[in-house]
Amino acid sequence: MTSCFNFKQLDVFSEVPLKGNPLAVVLGADEISDERMAAFANWTNLSETTFLLAPQHPEADYRVRIFTTSTELPFAGHPTLGSCHAWLEAGGVPKGPQIVQECGVGLVRIRRSDFGLAFQAPPLLKSGPLEAQVLERVRKGLGLQAEAIVETQWVDNGAGWLALMLKNRQQVLALKPDYQQLRDLAVGVIAPWEPAVDGAEAQFEVRGFIAGDGMPEDPATGSLNAGLAQWMLAKGLAPSRYVVSQGLTMGRAGRIHVEQVGEDVWIGGAVVTCVNGSLTL
Repeated sequence: MTSCFNFKQLDVFSEVPLKGNPLAVVLGADEISDERMAAFANWTNLSETTFLLAPQHPEADYRVRIFTTSTELPFAGHPTLGSCHAWLEAGGVPKGPQIVQECGVGLVRIRRSDFGLAFQAPPLLKSGPLEAQVLERVRKGLGLQAEAIVETQWVDNGAGWLALMLKNRQQVLALKPDYQQLRDLAVGVIAPWEPAVDGAEAQFEVRGFIAGDGMPEDPATGSLNAGLAQWMLAKGLAPSRYVVSQGLTMGRAGRIHVEQVGEDVWIGGAVVTCVNGSLTL
């Protein structure tokens, strides 16, 4: 038996269609089985596909399930913003001043901002420096010399991210990963922009590699940038408000906005709807 569902495809972290990170969203998906969700997410071949359901927690406005082409995630950043945008666009009305999303890591708060939407970064599930054997594997997989790496850190908030900081933007853009070496790791690489060389439109360049997934490099990554922000702000490596550039080597122009307000870190950006339609599953 098949059913029809409302469907949207969005671009996240960009005001311009086709320049951000695409997301497929299925609305009113309560009747879809786990197996069918996973099969559809694999079929879209996007980095993530989400399914919006009625909330189970009394404080939540909606519930979301997030699938990659191969697995379900407890949390991811661009699917959070894109799902919220789709829910609002479909007529969703939040219970309070902020939107509350229910997902695998619990409740995630989302607010409207002058650049779009922003989510409150969830707590890190794993932090601290990388183990020596992991670092060596990542170094080889990225083709880096040891002296090129400035800092390393686990920044896992549900998506498994680890992070390396390099000296400058050009080193990040020049990376040519060996995805076989990096298989089953989620690797984020960041470096500061040099204003005299790179301009002032952003303050950091980021790339995110997910070897083994359908899309091995992510164009613009909310979860990674949330973890990076918590690490860098805690260590004094970044100002309380900054912009990240991501996706340039993929022909994209993602812009991720980061802001620290008190103890909270907010990760945001623009979302634009590219496809409105119906889906038969």
